Amino acid sequence: DCSQTFTRSCHLEQHLQSHLRQKPFECSECGKAFTWSSHLERHRRVHTGEKP
Repeated sequence: DCSQTFTRSCHLEQHLQSHLRQKPFECSECGKAFTWSSHLERHRRVHTGEKP
């Protein structure tokens, strides 16, 4: 079990995803899925060629 605590419920929910291995954010181009929306946004640059 994890002993981390959070002051905001939204942060707890985000953290729980890392334990549940859920990947709700999927790339519409290739189907690769991510736990965090920010990781999907970063991945999309692979398809667009955009630099960070």
